[in-house]
Amino acid sequence: MKYAVFCLLITGCLLGGAKAQNPIIQTHFSPDPAPMVYNGRVYVYTGDDIPGYDFYYMIKWRVASSEDMVNWTDHGSPISLESFSWARDRAWASQCIERNGKFYWYICAQTVDNNVAIGVAVADHPTGPFKDALGKPLISTGSWANIDPTVFIDDDGQAYLYWGNPNLYYVKLNKDMLSYTGDIVQIPQTAESFGGVRKQRSTGDAEAGVEPVKDLYVEGPWFYKRSGKYYQMYAGITNRTECLSYAMRDAPTGPWKYQGKIMTDQPTNSFTNHGGIIDFKGNSYLFYHTGLLPNGGSYGRATAIETFKYNADGTIPSIKMTKEGVQPVGKLDPYKRVEAETIAWAEKCKTSQNENGVFVTGIRTGSYIKVRSVDFGTSSPKEFSATIAAGLDGGILEVHVDSLAGTKLAEIKVPRTGGWQSWKTFTETLAIPVTGMHDLYFVFKGQNITAGRELFNFDYWMFKK
Repeated sequence: MKYAVFCLLITGCLLGGAKAQNPIIQTHFSPDPAPMVYNGRVYVYTGDDIPGYDFYYMIKWRVASSEDMVNWTDHGSPISLESFSWARDRAWASQCIERNGKFYWYICAQTVDNNVAIGVAVADHPTGPFKDALGKPLISTGSWANIDPTVFIDDDGQAYLYWGNPNLYYVKLNKDMLSYTGDIVQIPQTAESFGGVRKQRSTGDAEAGVEPVKDLYVEGPWFYKRSGKYYQMYAGITNRTECLSYAMRDAPTGPWKYQGKIMTDQPTNSFTNHGGIIDFKGNSYLFYHTGLLPNGGSYGRATAIETFKYNADGTIPSIKMTKEGVQPVGKLDPYKRVEAETIAWAEKCKTSQNENGVFVTGIRTGSYIKVRSVDFGTSSPKEFSATIAAGLDGGILEVHVDSLAGTKLAEIKVPRTGGWQSWKTFTETLAIPVTGMHDLYFVFKGQNITAGRELFNFDYWMFKK
């Protein structure tokens, strides 16, 4: 019953979007979030669940970023299975890290010989372009254990790569981040380290349908350091679904000491959970995924975020899922070019990309985009402009303040532009003044066209004083 009530609340939130912030991306699925803080922004690297499938058949990875934790810019898919000559399926969890101005994106994928291996792509910018750095896997042991890499660089410059299912492994990476020194080390699975002991299933257990596993490490490690303590968050098992648990220690390689569960027994609508933790602008954030988007589930998962405060001794409290998510820690400047794919909440539209970048598409009557904490300052803008492409009859773009039915600042009637990639900039003079901080709603409507037809593609917008 609690599950039904929670899902009803989430569904109502998705239909209205007025207070919703979770999941943070609504235009596509975004499982296995791996956040990275760089140069005043948070970048989150995710997978890409394919709608309509009943397994984790994933073929690419995605990136989004934010300066304020609520308006997320979709940077598309910089790498896919095709980026790695040795990969053929299962583009599963990953993590990116910066070192000396280079960005190293550690991924795992099924190999052409039907095992799983860990590879690394490199770029000069956190959103790419990335390329396979080695032309072969970095970690390949001929098994399916090599999934879910997590990477960390310690204060002394030593980098560590952890990974694994159902066991946890690590190596010490060299300074080039593309090779390692020493043997692959398997971490012992003990109750002291991970809260449970893996047991061999007996015939009696199998016949009785008993799952002989307590809360213990299963997969999805997230390794980091804070205030001199090392943390190992991971996905464990509880009540036949995954929870987020963690262990701590004073050394980067353990032995780990189990601390407890962070997020458990909550209606995620997904068997798996996969998380990452960062500090940004004075706040601590847990990234995780749920299956609560429309048509979501265990094979349609989306990134969500909660903020929390560490306990005085550095331990992590129990964290509850919310539909409201987090509050903004910055503001959006409307007098600079803002990509249409910078979104706090969207309904009935999606994003796509081509050689020129990412844009909003799939727009129909009833679609809208919301952005939060837009700061117009003390003087009102005089013009609003939007760059749009329409292959057929076009439609109407309305800009409303603070709600879908709020004051209408601008209305642009979009004609056929000559093609879905034939971009034109339309400008509207504003008759109504607006100052201060507001949320904006970009509302899309048709004009005398067949219901359900796509209206136009939307690239970027800005106001002018």
